[in-house]
Amino acid sequence: MSPIRYKQLDVFAARHGGGNPLGVVIDAQGWSDERMQRFAHWTNLVETTFLLPARAEGADYRARIFTPSKEIPFAGHPTIGSAHAALDAGLITPDAAGVVWQECGAGVLPILVEGTGPARELFVQAPKATVVGDASKGGECLSSVLYGVALGALQPACVEGGRRWWVAEFADEAALRGWRPDHATIRKLAVATDTLGLCVFARTAEGLAVRAFPAGVGIVEDPASGAANGLIAAYVATHDHTGALAKGYVVSQGREVGHDARIIIRIDGGHVWVGGRTNTIIDGVVDWRDA
Repeated sequence: MSPIRYKQLDVFAARHGGGNPLGVVIDAQGWSDERMQRFAHWTNLVETTFLLPARAEGADYRARIFTPSKEIPFAGHPTIGSAHAALDAGLITPDAAGVVWQECGAGVLPILVEGTGPARELFVQAPKATVVGDASKGGECLSSVLYGVALGALQPACVEGGRRWWVAEFADEAALRGWRPDHATIRKLAVATDTLGLCVFARTAEGLAVRAFPAGVGIVEDPASGAANGLIAAYVATHDHTGALAKGYVVSQGREVGHDARIIIRIDGGHVWVGGRTNTIIDGVVDWRDA
């Protein structure tokens, strides 16, 4: 049996160890759903992805994304990390426009490749996002979580696009970074509204500071959230389309949990691109056998 290649990555990192970890099984053809899920549970990473030959027309490869407990259709850092791994493994090459096409549960998504080597940055076009509820839909749970918080210009909303999150703007960066939320109530909010949880953000000199609490999938705080930042960007682009953030900005995330993520947002013609740099931390093979 040929060795099965495996990489462990640091996605959206401003420095090594500052981003969101991701496991990628490069050669997952022939793996059953149960085998993938069992391996993802064992890695105990936020997500683990499995690369396969494409099935959809126009796609260069296919990525399946698993949390430790279930498969999900889309997430930002697994998408960027999977493309990084596929490029490094020689599975794909960008087209003349510098784009690779990844098939996942959210469809076939373009990923723009800029630069080479350690300086390479990848940008995924986030799925189209729509507002599916205002603050009133969050009920007492949302009101309780945000009680006493000075909110910013944009009102809280539930936004969907590949994933579904509550988003809320804080008026002050220092208040955002020092906030100690009620995680149990965020969990209740996520369950009651069928969302991942709550993302909060505040404006900074570079763009936004973001914190994400995906209690709906059992995570207290996420250090780097590509999909969530795509939803925030879409919400900002729709409701603040003439402001300083209208064409894009830089996100700082994860410092409150010992990380240092740098996520780059571009907004172009109504499309949101989410990107940044990825570091390969572990590059080897995996020996994972069926029970």
